[in-house]
Amino acid sequence: MHITEENVVQQIKIKNEESLSFVLATYGGLLKAIIRKYLNGNQQDMEECLADVIVSIWYHIDSFDPEKNEFKQWIAAIAKYKAIDYVRKTKPAKQIESSMELNDRVSNQAVSESSELVDMNHLFNELSEVEREIFKKYYVEGVPSNEIANQFQRKVSWVHNKLSRGRKRLKNFLLRNGVQ
Repeated sequence: MHITEENVVQQIKIKNEESLSFVLATYGGLLKAIIRKYLNGNQQDMEECLADVIVSIWYHIDSFDPEKNEFKQWIAAIAKYKAIDYVRKTKPAKQIESSMELNDRVSNQAVSESSELVDMNHLFNELSEVEREIFKKYYVEGVPSNEIANQFQRKVSWVHNKLSRGRKRLKNFLLRNGVQ
């Protein structure tokens, strides 16, 4: 049977595998653009996320309600939330890698013309007292962000903002001082 935008939902419901090819051909660009927005160009992660989106569409087609929104909007929402979930899953590992890379750079590269190495304490002095404490708890002691938030009686997003701003400040400091 010929698959069109009008019958694609019914074809997915009866598990016609050609309907997935139609979804990719018709909406693949949209889905990839949404995923790319959240995954920042990592090709392998984007392909895995797109595959997860297609699987979700296949298995959750019965939850699609044409009265609430169009099929295109529904699959776009799936792509968005799958990409966000994917970022959440991969972010802790990438933060650990970034932390390790930062430690490697700090210990292996010269900062001044006299080839002095950056001392972690000197580096942390570039942060405010609160950011320094959060950094040490999160990156050195391995305390989860939700526990840090509870200790400061703040939201988890506040902790992540402090970590993000602190990383930017440290990166700028390192770049100003010749560490690449």
